[in-house]
Amino acid sequence: MLLMKLQTKEKFSFLRLAHYLARVDSDYGEKEHEIIEEYCVEMGIENDDIFDVDTFDLEDTLKNFKTKKSKKIVMLELMILIHADDSFDFKEKELIQDINKTFGFSKRNMDYFSQWGKAVASLYEQGQLLIEEE
Repeated sequence: MLLMKLQTKEKFSFLRLAHYLARVDSDYGEKEHEIIEEYCVEMGIENDDIFDVDTFDLEDTLKNFKTKKSKKIVMLELMILIHADDSFDFKEKELIQDINKTFGFSKRNMDYFSQWGKAVASLYEQGQLLIEEE
């Protein structure tokens, strides 16, 4: 919904960031995979399933998001991914805090982003169940 507003370079950076976040807790599950696939469809880009955590550079990736608007989009969408599996792992929380050190949002905004991500993840799950019903 929001990712289409990112610039092309930002979209690919976001995809790498999403892959990193999904794997940071060593539990890349089906729900996270589905969300990342949805991100790719929304952005109109191919999913690069070949992601190497060891070569990922967080600092370099975050530099590609220049505007406050794109940074907000990144945080909102990452919160959906975090809450997709109903588990906000310590490593995921630590990564989000690291990202926010670069982006500079207030704790209040981060709480709003998290609440929004949790609500959207829940609605996404409900939608999946509704379309799978017979």
